[in-house]
Amino acid sequence: MRAGVAGGVLSTLAVAGASGSANAAEPVTQTLELPILTADLAAQAAQSADATQQAAADYELRAARDAAAAEAAKEAKADLKEAKQKAAEAKKKAEQAARKAAAERASRDTERATLTATASVDTGSDSGDTGGSSVSTGTSAATGSAAAVVSFVQAQVGKAYVSGATGPSAYDCSGLVQAAFKQVGVSLPRVSQDQSVAGTQVSLDNLQPGDILYWGGAGSAYHVGVYIGDGQFVGAQNSSTGVVQKSLSYDPPSGAVRVL
Repeated sequence: MRAGVAGGVLSTLAVAGASGSANAAEPVTQTLELPILTADLAAQAAQSADATQQAAADYELRAARDAAAAEAAKEAKADLKEAKQKAAEAKKKAEQAARKAAAERASRDTERATLTATASVDTGSDSGDTGGSSVSTGTSAATGSAAAVVSFVQAQVGKAYVSGATGPSAYDCSGLVQAAFKQVGVSLPRVSQDQSVAGTQVSLDNLQPGDILYWGGAGSAYHVGVYIGDGQFVGAQNSSTGVVQKSLSYDPPSGAVRVL
C-alpha cells in the first residue's frame, strides 16, 4: 500500500513537473518578442515628441511674428497721427501768416489811399503839379552815385511786388531801395522803419534825385521809395501794381532822407 501511495505521489509530481516545465516555456517565447515591441514604441514616442516640439516651436514663432506685426502696426498708426497733427499745425500757422500779411498790406494800401485823397483835396488836382502842397521837385538832374541809383530803380519798373523779396525778379518796397543803394556801395538796413532814419532828414520842398522817400513816421515808416527827379518817384507799391514810376501826387510821401 505504501508503495502504491509513493508511486502515486511520484506520478503526480512528475505530471506537475512536466506541466511546470511546459508553463515555463511559454513566457520565454513572449519575453523574446517584448524588446522588439518596446523599441518600436520608444521610436514612435520619440517621433511624436519631436513633432510636438516642432509644432510648439512653429506656434511660438508665428505668435512672435504676429506680436511684432501688431506692434509695428501700432507704431505706424501713432506716427501717422503725429504726422497729421504736425501737418495741421503747419497749415494753421501758414494760414495765420497769410492772413497777417494780407491785413498788413490792406492797412498800408488804406493809409496810402487816405494820404492820396488828402493830397488831392489839398492841391485840388491829381496831376503831377503839386500846386500848394509842400512837395517840391527840387533838383531834377541826378549825378554821380545818385544817377546810378535812379538808373537802377527805373530799370526795375514793371517787375513784381513780393513781400520779403530783394530781387532780382521781384521786390518789396524796402528790398528795392536796399538793392538800389547796394549798387553804389551803400549798405542800408533791410526794413522801411530803419531806412526812414538811415540818412539826413530833408524837407519835401528840397528833394534831390536819389533821396529816399518814406510814408508814415520817421522810424515807423510802412513804405519807402526813391525820388528820381522831375516830381517822380519809383517804388515797389503792392502786389497789384508791382514796381512803378509815379508822380509824387499819386502817393504823397510823409518825409525823406538823404544818404548820398
